[in-house]
Amino acid sequence: MAEDDAVMEAEPEQEDDAYLLNDRAVARIMYAVDTEDRERLLAELEPLHAADIADLLEQINAFDRRRLIELYGRDFDGDILSELDESIREEVLYTLHPEVLAEAVRDLESDDVVDLVEDLEEDQQTAILDVLEDSDRVAVQHSLTYPEYSAGRLMQREVVMAPEHWNVGEAIDYLRNQDDLPDQFYHIILVDPRLKPVGNVTLGKLMASRREVLLTSLVEETFHVIPVTQDEEDVAYAFNQYHLISAPVVDENERLVGVITIDDAMIVLDEEHEEDIMRLAGVGEGSIADRVIDTTKQRFPWLAVNLVTAILASLVIAQFEEAIATVVALAVLMPIVASMGGNAGTQSLTVAVRAIATKDLTGRNVWRVIRREVLVGLINGLIFAVVMGVIGVLWFGGPELGYVIAAAMVINLVVAGLAGTVIPVILERIGVDPALASGAFVTTVTDVVGFFAFLGLAVVVLL
Repeated sequence: MAEDDAVMEAEPEQEDDAYLLNDRAVARIMYAVDTEDRERLLAELEPLHAADIADLLEQINAFDRRRLIELYGRDFDGDILSELDESIREEVLYTLHPEVLAEAVRDLESDDVVDLVEDLEEDQQTAILDVLEDSDRVAVQHSLTYPEYSAGRLMQREVVMAPEHWNVGEAIDYLRNQDDLPDQFYHIILVDPRLKPVGNVTLGKLMASRREVLLTSLVEETFHVIPVTQDEEDVAYAFNQYHLISAPVVDENERLVGVITIDDAMIVLDEEHEEDIMRLAGVGEGSIADRVIDTTKQRFPWLAVNLVTAILASLVIAQFEEAIATVVALAVLMPIVASMGGNAGTQSLTVAVRAIATKDLTGRNVWRVIRREVLVGLINGLIFAVVMGVIGVLWFGGPELGYVIAAAMVINLVVAGLAGTVIPVILERIGVDPALASGAFVTTVTDVVGFFAFLGLAVVVLL
């Protein structure tokens, strides 16, 4: 979040847009670009947070983006690169002058450099790594050897640590004499002679204690050590679950190799939330900045899957051609049954996928959750069965059709609640991402069951 003095002016009557780029401010920035007035551009950009400038670069077109970056020149802040969406970051890297890029990258923490270079082509990685100091380059290269999406990729190598036998005075003197402390850190990590982390001491407790107080008496009660190969999704969960601010990262020998801070963990958590939503909608990892061809490629497979499910549902309908031809009202009411089942299934599916992602849905409570969703489907099904039964009688003049659609509604909503919970649980147990594949299966089940129940009952009751 931007600091108070770095937030762009906002329209007072638009509180919901408090942190969006103000149109008039953007217009002033682009006017400075159009007139090639560098001093004015710097004056407009100077109070802005790097995240706001990144948002601006993402919102304008490629031509204006290139002109702004070139005019911005050597004042381009490296933090902007870490805030940029990956879809345009590569373009910005190509636009930056090599000297500007070198200066920008030097100011970044090691974890930000890793995030910057890990998805680049080898030649681009080399170009960026070459501008780093030897120690920084080795640290980044070592982090890149860890598995993708692991704690080793997420951590920063800049660590503030102290021997476990020190007192407050020794720690304060040490900190004051250091020239290369991280710009932001929250804890001093206490280590034993083998560099194994044994506790965290917050800066607040350090500064509030007398010099002779031992650091070991100030350690926090909550202390979690992160293995360097742990999945970053589990790291983010630990930070959220145990309210961590920072946590040491250790190698296979339990030696301290880095630290993960809450800002990086929350970025992962936000990305996981976004990824679940995007996958449930069948749009992959797309961005509004993606090209048309890239977006088409991402969405095509899921549309193809939906086509297959639609064909399966149509095959069920085809088995009842004579019934539909005889009672035309069936064709009118079929979409209602399918739509209600699909929406109910999506509701249960969304709850289940999110609960799996946050580890709230486990083997200990899965049957209770399944039972709850089935009962919810049953109750909603009974309520809407009465509604549709009355509509069927009033619309088509006979009670039989009302009975049929009422019964089909109950069946489909119960099955929707069951499928929306059971399918993601099964997929998760067999190692398939439930957010990625559940939607297609649930849609197929609700469509097939809905059509079969409705048309099958119609044949039995009406014909």
